[in-house]
Amino acid sequence: MSGCLARMAEQGFEELVLFHDAGTGLKTAIAIHSTARGPALGGTRMWVYPNEEAAIEDVMCLARGMSYKSAAAELPIGGGKGVIIGDPGRDKSEALFRAYGRFVEKLNGRFITAADMGIEEHDLDCIRLETRHVIGGSALGSPSPLTAYGTLKGIKACTEEVFGSPNLEGLIVTVQGVGSVGMALCKNLAEEGALLIVTDFDQKKVREAVECWNAKAVAPDEIYAQKCDIFAPCGGGGAVNLESLPQLQCRIVAGAANNVLKEKELGAALKERGILYAPDYIINAGGIIFVEFSRQGEKNLEKIKAVIDRIEGRMKEIFRRSREQNLLPEEVADLIAEEKLREKI
Repeated sequence: MSGCLARMAEQGFEELVLFHDAGTGLKTAIAIHSTARGPALGGTRMWVYPNEEAAIEDVMCLARGMSYKSAAAELPIGGGKGVIIGDPGRDKSEALFRAYGRFVEKLNGRFITAADMGIEEHDLDCIRLETRHVIGGSALGSPSPLTAYGTLKGIKACTEEVFGSPNLEGLIVTVQGVGSVGMALCKNLAEEGALLIVTDFDQKKVREAVECWNAKAVAPDEIYAQKCDIFAPCGGGGAVNLESLPQLQCRIVAGAANNVLKEKELGAALKERGILYAPDYIINAGGIIFVEFSRQGEKNLEKIKAVIDRIEGRMKEIFRRSREQNLLPEEVADLIAEEKLREKI
């Protein structure tokens, strides 16, 4: 927690709230980065963190990313995120999620939650029993396929930038993490003719990807060193770090994960190795676009997908400015997002 308030001030955070419910064992944090463009909308993640400090670090990084993601996508919402400290395979209960819902309700609509890693649609149904400020659930369906759809559009922009064509047929893509988003992305990539190499700690999901999409499976610690065209991280953050960077044998890093770069300086290191990086909050914005349009009452999926299609053009514009202004793609993305945040609406 040391320096937390200073970091909030430096990065423009509005609020960081911690909550513990003794009855259910709920330990959670919600970070609200910005409400300049509207209420802070962001998913809640349930994860096993090594300590409370790591959970707070994660929720702050994710919340800031949501502000930038929503602003760059020109959505009328701000950015926030929630984390629940716990094992999603062992610690879930209706009582725990209802306690979390009461916590969300206390924020009076400044934060609206949805699903993230470790949270399923039926979990949102439990949260909704205690708060109005939740999007998703069994009735709406998962945003994961739309996140994957937008990521595919962004990958096509990357391949056009690097290889001169958006055609993915015959390209080798390593997918790190085959949860709901990663599996949907595998489906999209396979249908485009890409060859897949996959990994996940959940071997059941790995076997499903192998059987459905004829993917090659490797151990989690072997994924980085696979010779491929595209590395697509679709799990937790920090996939590109000081240990994984020297192992990468790809031309493109483009996936659905948030906070792909463990440290900011790694973007320049990727460029030095001749690897194009797709800014994560630009390429993975399909899910939040779906969630926000659903919140507005839009039910026409084709209309929503037409908005998600703009990710491809947005990525191309970022790469153009990156070349012309001698900036890293993520630096261009930040400039665009910060400009939108200043504009408000």
